[in-house]
Amino acid sequence: MRPEDVYVVGGGMTAFGRHDGTGLDLAEQAVRGALDDAGVSWADVDFAVGGSNVSGKPDSLVSRLGLTGIAFSTVKNGCATGGVAMATAVSALQAGRADLVAVVGFDKHERGAFAADAAAYGLGSWYATTGMMVTTQYFAMKTRRYQHEHGISDRTLARISARAFRNGEAHPLAWRRAPLTEEEVLAAAPVNEPLTQYMFCQPSQGAVALVLARGDRAGDLCDTPVRLAAVTQRTRRFGSFEVFSPWLSHDPWNSPSVDAAAAAFAEAGLSPADVQVAQLQDTDSGSEMIHLAETGLCKHGEQEQLLAEGATDVDGALPVNTDGGCLANGEPVGASGLRQVHEVVRQLQGRAPGRQVPGGPRVGFTHVYGAPGLSACAVLTV
Repeated sequence: MRPEDVYVVGGGMTAFGRHDGTGLDLAEQAVRGALDDAGVSWADVDFAVGGSNVSGKPDSLVSRLGLTGIAFSTVKNGCATGGVAMATAVSALQAGRADLVAVVGFDKHERGAFAADAAAYGLGSWYATTGMMVTTQYFAMKTRRYQHEHGISDRTLARISARAFRNGEAHPLAWRRAPLTEEEVLAAAPVNEPLTQYMFCQPSQGAVALVLARGDRAGDLCDTPVRLAAVTQRTRRFGSFEVFSPWLSHDPWNSPSVDAAAAAFAEAGLSPADVQVAQLQDTDSGSEMIHLAETGLCKHGEQEQLLAEGATDVDGALPVNTDGGCLANGEPVGASGLRQVHEVVRQLQGRAPGRQVPGGPRVGFTHVYGAPGLSACAVLTV
């Protein structure tokens, strides 16, 4: 192992769903689990990064874990918080500023839709009073346009949700453990057409932590360290059609997901065709459908056939969201990006807590997306 390479050597995760206690309680549980998994103590950690959207100041965890004087950075990037937190940790390791880093993401959202302040996104109050801050309409509008352009049916959206709930049923830490048929998904209460109740994730509660190490230490801390071959992040370009920025330019444009994924594969020296297990942001089933193509895992319009053939099932050619994704786990904003990495790490190590991808996968990919147009991607290998 090269010293400059970065590896995941430990992971800890709470169940996702509803919990007593605070967000910081969940975060502490996840960090202690990750430290135990790596066989290290808090005093061994050189640097820490934490992310939470609404549930506490991450660096206050030092009062629970140990007052060691550790450098601790806090990030907040919407639904991409976990991915950006990991990218921050990787940068510290690659720069030689640390040998062992802990990363934690957590949130404890209450019931109901996410609340967002228009001013915090640089928008006028009119944007909120006209109802535009309700994101379900944005996701539905983008999905419907994409379906029209590429000839994709509502049945494909239902197949994504049904697969998510099948995977969630088998995962001991997932929130939604009851499987649903495609017909039940399609017949559920409409939210914004074409998306029904079971095509959307919900705000939830949970925490995930990882321990990362430089290559010269990773082999001593973990039997199967998983290399972070690439970790990238990108923001939106001019004209990009994004949350809280729903307009299109006449000129060609790429979403931040396109740019972040392309950069990740280039950095890793791999292609989307090499991926054997993937985690994609599925705030709703339409988002997963679009992100399959935006990240290069398929061509635009191929989703209809891929889903019909079961290609994204655990035993398919391209397993996606093997733990049920956001649809089955809900979305504690600060934790979701790290949940993706935790799941792919466990799959590559052959010890997934739910459905294990057969055949010993060796290349994984994660993608997370957050408002108002930010994406973080990672390529992982063993």
